[in-house]
Amino acid sequence: MTPLEILKKYWHYPAFRSPQQEVIDAFLSGKDVVAILPTGAGKSVCFQVASLMKEGVCIVVTPLIALMQDQVQQLKQKDIPALAIFSGMSRSEIDIALDNCVYGKQKFLYVSPERLQTEIFRERFKRMNVNLVAIDEAHCISQWGYDFRPPYLQIASLRELKSDVPFMALTASATKLVREDIVEKLQLRNHSLFQKSFLRENFSLVVRKTEAKEKKLLEILQKVPGSAIVYTRSRKLAQSLSAFLTKNKISAQFYHAGLAADDRLLRQQEWLANTVRVMVATNAFGMGINKADVRTVIHFDLPEDIESYYQEAGRAGRDGKRSYATLLFHEADVHNLSTKTELKEPTLEYLKKVYQALANFFQLAEGSGQGEAFDFDLDQFSKKYTLRQAAVFSALKKMEEFGLLILSEGFHRPSRVHFSIDKNKIYAFQVANALYDPLIKMMLRLYGAELFSEFVEITESKVAKAMKLSMAEVKSELQQLHRLQILSYQPSSDAPYITLLLPRQDANNLPIDHKAWAYRRKLHTDKMQAVINYAEQSHQCRMQFIQQYFGEETFAVCGLCDVCIDKKKKDNSFLMNDYVEQIVQALQHKPLAPDELEATLAPRDKELFVEAVRELVDRGVLRYDEHWLLHKQ
Repeated sequence: MTPLEILKKYWHYPAFRSPQQEVIDAFLSGKDVVAILPTGAGKSVCFQVASLMKEGVCIVVTPLIALMQDQVQQLKQKDIPALAIFSGMSRSEIDIALDNCVYGKQKFLYVSPERLQTEIFRERFKRMNVNLVAIDEAHCISQWGYDFRPPYLQIASLRELKSDVPFMALTASATKLVREDIVEKLQLRNHSLFQKSFLRENFSLVVRKTEAKEKKLLEILQKVPGSAIVYTRSRKLAQSLSAFLTKNKISAQFYHAGLAADDRLLRQQEWLANTVRVMVATNAFGMGINKADVRTVIHFDLPEDIESYYQEAGRAGRDGKRSYATLLFHEADVHNLSTKTELKEPTLEYLKKVYQALANFFQLAEGSGQGEAFDFDLDQFSKKYTLRQAAVFSALKKMEEFGLLILSEGFHRPSRVHFSIDKNKIYAFQVANALYDPLIKMMLRLYGAELFSEFVEITESKVAKAMKLSMAEVKSELQQLHRLQILSYQPSSDAPYITLLLPRQDANNLPIDHKAWAYRRKLHTDKMQAVINYAEQSHQCRMQFIQQYFGEETFAVCGLCDVCIDKKKKDNSFLMNDYVEQIVQALQHKPLAPDELEATLAPRDKELFVEAVRELVDRGVLRYDEHWLLHKQ
């Protein structure tokens, strides 16, 4: 099959987006690849289609567990075999998953970067038929990046085990320095670079400085129809803003990592189905979600850096239609961002204090605990050692940055089961233990023979309903079969956990590079200042500002952002007034939808026309009804 035939068969797309085909062709010619494609440009399709062109398995390295789960699920729905291995899985689960990649027909294995250095992975990797190593979120390898992860530096060592396997590095955002770092740290050879422009031609970037952010948020959502995301920095604010919008008759829900897994899934599905119009969320929401018709993304707080801001804003307008990314702020937000940036850079003494408290909390002796995952309750830990939660969280993220541990925030791990013995022994056990026979038969009926070859996700409620038992009874029997070593049962969990990447250290002699510490501190401060500059300036085209930040030199302006529109209004006041008169006249007799109004008047400057409509609504001359028709007041 050709790449296009694979795309049509599994993804049902009629054609590739630029430059997906070129990325795949470079891989097929045996080259390493760097692909820098903004959010929504289809990075995953590049390595997924490429790998399906050849025999063997694709190793996908990514630090985002939620994204792993999402992509594995999507591939399985397309009948493409895929697995994920991440911190928190038991050794037996990992063992079976890796064996399936060596001996089975798996096409994709998603792994977290710290997994690559474990002996169990490296030994199996040698025996796998690997056709590609895809490195997602590749900016994490660079100390110039905004999300540096030390385990990424070890990825290149896979070339010592398989020198001929091509690498494909992918990310949504990278400055020139980060691009150069990716090539150097991954030891890419004869590589091809593909970078799609950061320009989004359907994308209007807007900044609104206001002392009444809630009022401005409401105004925007009342004037811009369609699905929306509102990003906030705190869980509490996400909840209160959702309630505020609901009270004002805008369908809204809130989302953050502290919700139970079932609640998160339900809210996500309601939003995807447009049952809920607005999702008010922390940055825990949106990764891996493919919703094309988001019309506006609003940041209610100043983001930490331009990279994450543009990635989140880029979730609007994936269908190519006009969309908006609006940033709301006031003077106090600038101070708050500065304070938060300082908080994210704890002193070395504080870091040692938190590390020692962790060692005590988990009762770890020096030299122990490497590779182990521990359930972690931040609230309980902070109270026990009389520490501020926000400061503890910052210290843990800093330890993660320097390769001491990984903090995996709460995500849902479904219950999983694998039969530990073969079919003949299972049958003999059923004959000898009639009590467990109905459950074993039901498990095989519901989940099939895969239970013998790999860990299978199960739902205890589904088993309980089929057997007319309570969930507690099903769980109890599964736990008993686990103790009898008939099967391996891993119950579901939503708890955050900490994985130690190094053996427990002496807290007074943590292996931290002090020079790198100072450098990272300056980097975070510089990135914070870039965000403040973006928000406060009103003379440069905002899209041009973004493009230049990422090293994309351009003298063109977008014509869509608030800066460009303000300039147009000043330069074309006669045309603006003409549009205002035409719009009022057209709506004298009957209400019209904005696109009907535009088709009726056929304005030569569409952006100025849209601004004229907005201004008339602001002045109360026009109003929208519940069907998003424009009326003259």
